[in-house]
Amino acid sequence: MYLASLPATAALSSSAEHGKVPQYLTTHYWWAYIHPMAVRFFERRWLVNLILCGNYGRLRDAALAELGEELPGSTLQVACVYGDLTNRLCHRAGSAGAIDIVDILPIQLRNLSRKLPRHSPVRLLAMDSTDLRLPDASYDRALVFFLLHEQPPHYRERTIRELFRVVKPGGKILIVDYAKPHWWNPLRYLWRPLLAALEPFALDLWRQDIADYLPASAASATSTRVSFFGGLYQKVVITC
Repeated sequence: MYLASLPATAALSSSAEHGKVPQYLTTHYWWAYIHPMAVRFFERRWLVNLILCGNYGRLRDAALAELGEELPGSTLQVACVYGDLTNRLCHRAGSAGAIDIVDILPIQLRNLSRKLPRHSPVRLLAMDSTDLRLPDASYDRALVFFLLHEQPPHYRERTIRELFRVVKPGGKILIVDYAKPHWWNPLRYLWRPLLAALEPFALDLWRQDIADYLPASAASATSTRVSFFGGLYQKVVITC
């Protein structure tokens, strides 16, 4: 049975007790993801688009296009996302695919469950991205949409290591996140202090490529990278 077809409390009760919210979330991101007023405030697509400088739709569609028009087999989305990205994933999975969505915050999973179509091919799982209680090589693809910039480096490394563990050989890991803007992009100078103040780990992705966080076991993996909006955003596709 897909957990999203159950009441939100039933969907989460069996798994939420196993996950402890990391300190970096409670310290730095309570205002965006944990407080109930934050969820009500940020769950507006126009606001998400504004935060991403008008690029939410473009980045969402780039991710969906990379995954394909149809999503047979199994798909993993790591962390809930404000906006309609997950709903669009569900439409592409149809009746031939299944989607698991993991997040350490029950409030985020409950919020997502309210947005999903009634009979979505989705399971909502309360798990830490650095410790996925999921079988090895069990997913055809995984999507990480604006999560890595929020994590301290050691969490980021463990998240990526877990992705490589649970995605099948030959499967795809798709990461969309911040990157270092080109020197001529004026937002380079505006966003640096803003990110430093509000998202203290985001500038890591200005200083290092995501490929630098790949585990040693990923030596045979291949990756491609595409920049958006003067380099401020990136799409990284890794074939395991």
